[in-house]
Amino acid sequence: MAQLVSPKLLRSLLPALSLTVLLIAIFTLQPRAMSYFGLNLLLNLALPISFATLAQMCVITVNDLDLGIGAYVGFVACVAATWLNEAPLVGVLILAFCIALYGALGALIHLRNLPSIVVTLGMSFFWLGLALLVLPTPGGKAPDWIRAIMKLKTPGFPFTIYASVLIAFIVHFGLMRSAYGVVLRGTGGNMLSVARAGWSTLRVKVTMYALAGFFGILSGLSLVGLTTSADANIALRYTLLSIAGVILGGGEFVGGRISPVGAILGAMTLTLAGSFLSFLRISPDWQIGAQGAILIIVLALRVLIHRLEARQ
Repeated sequence: MAQLVSPKLLRSLLPALSLTVLLIAIFTLQPRAMSYFGLNLLLNLALPISFATLAQMCVITVNDLDLGIGAYVGFVACVAATWLNEAPLVGVLILAFCIALYGALGALIHLRNLPSIVVTLGMSFFWLGLALLVLPTPGGKAPDWIRAIMKLKTPGFPFTIYASVLIAFIVHFGLMRSAYGVVLRGTGGNMLSVARAGWSTLRVKVTMYALAGFFGILSGLSLVGLTTSADANIALRYTLLSIAGVILGGGEFVGGRISPVGAILGAMTLTLAGSFLSFLRISPDWQIGAQGAILIIVLALRVLIHRLEARQ
């Protein structure tokens, strides 16, 4: 009997299936969550985590790993709650410089053939130190326009869902459907072939790291818009969450194999796991364990699907 669903299709649907299963479990245990207010509460931090996941995905696309994205998001949040609020022009210049610095970091890693894990880990201390200089103690105030955007009351579903869908498809068409997107992903799959075709692999690395810096800024801005204040340590967990989100979404550490839509779904799955347990007033230690369990289960299913594909 022919298989109803091919392993390849099942693998592409796995991120959406994981999110659906978690939603069904949440609505079964807590029917009141099946409302505008409930979804808004459950997905409160989905947008900042989604942006951080996209930032990590850009780096993973070129076979690197960013261990400093959490500290970077925290620094952006501190800048947004201070300079961007009190002196907007200075704040914008600082954030623009951050994107340029991220691009330069990609160039350094490429030109000197340095391990990205070591370099970005070192940069995490750099970003954390800068954040403490900008905001030594928790505080500051989010700019009114950021808070207004993050608190938009959209019809039907919370603003987070609309924004996540829009960003997912914009990045999808940019990386998966455009001609230059093929080059960007191809660099992660076979850098030598891309170079022989006449494309600058240095430019690709700079582009992807600069994009990571850009999405990191969006993560920090959206986070401070939700929390209305900032803290240097506010997003340190985003480093591991962003990596987990990419992997949950079907991405792989090598080969330029990524999925922007899947990465957003993975980030939302992790957010739902943490938010639901917070909603039930369960200890944060258990929240981390639940997110880890979800990742292990999905990875186990992916291994099973790979084996089914190998048998065909």
